[in-house]
Amino acid sequence: MKRFIYLFIIFFSLENTLLMAQNNMILKLEYGIVEIELYPDKAPNHVKRFKELADNGKYDGVVFHRVIDGFMAQTGDVKFGNSNSSNFNLALAGTGGSELPNLKAEFTDIAHTRGILSAARSADPDSANSQFFICFESAPHLDRQYSAFGKVIKGMEFIDKIKRGDPNTGAVSSPDKIISLRSK
Repeated sequence: MKRFIYLFIIFFSLENTLLMAQNNMILKLEYGIVEIELYPDKAPNHVKRFKELADNGKYDGVVFHRVIDGFMAQTGDVKFGNSNSSNFNLALAGTGGSELPNLKAEFTDIAHTRGILSAARSADPDSANSQFFICFESAPHLDRQYSAFGKVIKGMEFIDKIKRGDPNTGAVSSPDKIISLRSK
């Protein structure tokens, strides 16, 4: 009986580890590899969209178009922000999204602390599409106002190296880009 319980515990632990790994993403930057844990139980539609775009290569080559020191790094404009695309236009980066419909807000109890991924949007809470940002520091004014859906769990030091933009607007003249972003 003890052996059965021991095997059950091992099986359950392995299954749990595999399930968690299915919700992790690998973000490759010029500076190194970043691992992101997603929260499908908190923001299922945002996680599903993020994984779909990532696993289809839509984020590859997309620039960090808005980066504000001490606040966040924004990216994810797959329409105008993809440096590998003929539609790339740095002046328009941040105004586009994917061809998929916008997402309804999924406000959660996840605090916008260092390393949190959250959906970027316009003033309309239901306008998130493909863009997202990663917090450099805590931003409690965003809590329950933006759809947080993941967190950097390894490699935040590489996020910290992303080129900062203009102190007033965050616009980056020679931005860093996502090399690749895929499910782990």
